[in-house]
Amino acid sequence: MSGRTQLMWDEAVTGYDFGRDHPMDPVRLALTRSLVGALGLDREVDVVAAKAAGESTLRLVHREDYIEAVRAASADPAVADQSYGLGTMDDPAFAGMHEVSALIAGQSVGAAEAVWRGEAPHAVNFAGGLHHAMPGAASGFCVYNDASLAIARLLELGAERVAYVDVDVHHGDGVQAAFWEDPRVLTISLHEHPRTLFPQTGWPEETGAGSAEGSAVNVALPAGTGDEGWLRAFHSVVPELIADFRPQVLVTQHGADTHFEDPLAHLAVSLDAQRAVQMACHELAHTYADGRWVALGGGGYAVVEVVPRSWTHLVGIAAERPVEPTTMIPEEWRQQVYARTRQPAPRRMTDGRWPVSWAAWDEGYDPADRLDQAVLAARRAVFPLRGLLP
Repeated sequence: MSGRTQLMWDEAVTGYDFGRDHPMDPVRLALTRSLVGALGLDREVDVVAAKAAGESTLRLVHREDYIEAVRAASADPAVADQSYGLGTMDDPAFAGMHEVSALIAGQSVGAAEAVWRGEAPHAVNFAGGLHHAMPGAASGFCVYNDASLAIARLLELGAERVAYVDVDVHHGDGVQAAFWEDPRVLTISLHEHPRTLFPQTGWPEETGAGSAEGSAVNVALPAGTGDEGWLRAFHSVVPELIADFRPQVLVTQHGADTHFEDPLAHLAVSLDAQRAVQMACHELAHTYADGRWVALGGGGYAVVEVVPRSWTHLVGIAAERPVEPTTMIPEEWRQQVYARTRQPAPRRMTDGRWPVSWAAWDEGYDPADRLDQAVLAARRAVFPLRGLLP
């Protein structure tokens, strides 16, 4: 193993562009990459551009007829077939859509291959984490499900246990669906409650099927959950399940849309709490998966204030060079932000809430507290199925 983390990056991924008024603004990717450079983190990693996922790789998860529908819409957006989720408000068709979607998927698959083969201990694709795409349909700003494809490739290479942890504000429904009946994959999603947010799935009772019952875990958090509750939920569920499952590889999705500034959701999490969970995932990978860690991006629509800082922290943690929260952001990056977006850029790599804290689950719970009710519902639904105490 080289000992150097791989950062998967190809400038062409910024072509994943649904249009001027769409929330998924690719500037968030460009600004993240430039902030990584401004802080010197690109000198601490191997920056690698993987090839686009080919037909055989895409078919590990996606149906052939769906891939053909994406190709057709990519060549002529006017013929987009809405029965495949294409040409909708969430997923407008655009020229080159297949090519750039396959390129993003290729970065996540390449990350998984590098980690599995020992070429890198960790790999990051912050352009990835497009977790809503289904085998036969686009959904929620996602065309090809790179997270599922990376996991499927790991299984193809011989992995017997892969854990997927998704902390995006939206339920990781596409990944859950892809491995609903596969006990080799443990999927854990912490997200805003489906009563109040797309995709209206991710109830605690969704636990997998057949021999995989107990392999899908959903922690549905009440709207308004802040740092202490979010971290309490994570640490009350994820470490114990990962310790039990003992994955050979940990794949994580770090959507930044849990943040209190995000315009599309209703949690109240800070950048500092996001960083704390990134650090926890890094530690879990080293403790239980021989350090094998594939870290992906995801949602995040505060494209200047939040996303670049959050994912730059992720890169630093994966590179074993974590950025201190008090770090001042270089002025040249702030000037670049204003030139590109006409928005003021943040000044520090913190929201001023570091260090963050939470109450451990084994210290007791309050049955009248909505956050504790959500945690207990998830534990009661899954833990007994895995031979653990709720």
